[in-house]
Amino acid sequence: MAPEIRDATHRDLARIVEIERLAFQTPWSLSSFQRELTLPFSRLTVAIGPRSELSEISGFLCRWIVSDECHVLNIAVHPDFRRSGIGASLLCTTISEARTKGASVVTLEVRRTNLPARCLYRKYKFEERRLRRNYYGPGEDAIVMELRFD
Repeated sequence: MAPEIRDATHRDLARIVEIERLAFQTPWSLSSFQRELTLPFSRLTVAIGPRSELSEISGFLCRWIVSDECHVLNIAVHPDFRRSGIGASLLCTTISEARTKGASVVTLEVRRTNLPARCLYRKYKFEERRLRRNYYGPGEDAIVMELRFD
């Protein structure tokens, strides 16, 4: 059963921050997410489920759509729901939205060491384009990945 994907609201921010803290060594702050909800070019979506008996947020994705580019800023799934299709559902929704809004490319950065995420992005035809050394701090490189639409 696929999760429900919907726009985030201010009421969702506590759970989003909780997931963020579980997912990342240097998590975004509450104020960072609050800011994203105010930007006209930013969209923050959440995944609900996937189990029908649960109505809690299991993951989220934040992206910017500016001109002809969609840039994924942040995606995370609660550890209890990983490997259940949540990240893929969030990513597919974003790719579909980007196409609908006329974007020519979807971009993102991913930790060089995050092999599960890199595999997920490759599954959806993202290509590794370049390396950003120390992007996440000393010794923590990022790989810039792109999905170009024909």
